[in-house]
Amino acid sequence: MKLISSVAISISTFASVSVNSFSPLSSVSSHHTNVGFAIDSNNNNNNNDRVIRNSFPLFNSGHPTATSTEAPTGFIDKELRGAAMKLHTRSQAPTEGEAQEMAAPTEPYITTMDDYLHFLVDSQHVYRVFEEIMTDTELTAVLTPFVDTGLERTGPLETDIQFIVNEYEMVRPEVGEIGAIYAKELRELAAVKNNEGVPQLICHYYNHYFAHTAGGRMIGKQMSSLLLNKKTLEFYKWDGDLKKIKSDVKNSIEVLAASWSREEKDLCVDATQAAFQGGGMLNAYLMGISSPL
Repeated sequence: MKLISSVAISISTFASVSVNSFSPLSSVSSHHTNVGFAIDSNNNNNNNDRVIRNSFPLFNSGHPTATSTEAPTGFIDKELRGAAMKLHTRSQAPTEGEAQEMAAPTEPYITTMDDYLHFLVDSQHVYRVFEEIMTDTELTAVLTPFVDTGLERTGPLETDIQFIVNEYEMVRPEVGEIGAIYAKELRELAAVKNNEGVPQLICHYYNHYFAHTAGGRMIGKQMSSLLLNKKTLEFYKWDGDLKKIKSDVKNSIEVLAASWSREEKDLCVDATQAAFQGGGMLNAYLMGISSPL
């Protein structure tokens, strides 16, 4: 069996966007109860506040910066992408970024295998909930195109968790509060009557899965090099042509969005920050944060 090692990771290695503070994840409508967690930018625990706010951006690399003046086409390019780019800093998106730049941290954080295992376990819980929602009989007519797309991560994560537990003689942790809170938020969106939560749910789905194919792979490469002797986990592998898989899923989202009213489209776009926050809090495990503050 291999010995578990700790590695020093500069928070700024991953940070690409900053926010002043966390607010509750989202609300479906004025009568729907918010579920989430808040981080006050004036929190007296300055180190944890700094870490949390810098871990939030680990989630958001699914939207490349525009490189031409070609007009965007479709709901994703015109609206979802624009909402995401506003959460970038100017250094990340020179023409579109609006988020405040963060000063580089003076000290790196020591990420351990325990941190990473908790991140994988909570991530699997969230992906499992996403995948269960897509097969919910109450939502089948709307969400069938998002079943068995090839983006699913629950199975690959199970393989990875079992590998780490066995190879490094670790005890599999229970799902933590961070993963449980985000999964609960997703379930509540799915449960809103008359499918009214679907537009926001699709925003979470799109940003979460697509961010993993981009910035998530960068994180995986770092963890592989620093913790796993350069082994690539199944979490970061896909069966088939990933580019085509993503294109097919985007097309399915476009078809669905074309059936929405202007209000429903706005609900989807407005959920972008909440989607980033949910994913960002999962990534906070890599900074040693194991519960919402």
